[in-house]
Amino acid sequence: MKTAHDLVVAARGRVHEVPLAEAEQAIQRADVVIDVREADEFAGGHLPGAIHASRGLLEFRLSSTPALTARDLKVVVYCKTSGRAALAAVAMQEMGYLDVVSIAGGFDAWVAAGKPVVRPEPPNFD
Repeated sequence: MKTAHDLVVAARGRVHEVPLAEAEQAIQRADVVIDVREADEFAGGHLPGAIHASRGLLEFRLSSTPALTARDLKVVVYCKTSGRAALAAVAMQEMGYLDVVSIAGGFDAWVAAGKPVVRPEPPNFD
């Protein structure tokens, strides 16, 4: 029986993970950046310009959003540490997407490097 870790290791062998040093360049050339973390993680902070499509609903979101159905889109996916992103990238490849990369180390590595993050504004009750 395979574990989640086994599946992630296998997925990482099938996808291109861009090193953090190349992530900004990959994002600049991308048509879309997809955060595959859960909604509460995304709401707590995400990469500028990223859209949210949690790993569990990714295939459904891609299939039902006309702007995301072109298989030649240049896509960058990320999650917290890159495991879910690797699984998401494999799923997208299996759906026929031709140019999908994930960010090695994910959101945690991005934040640790001091790169920009969009955080929600706290409510102002004044």
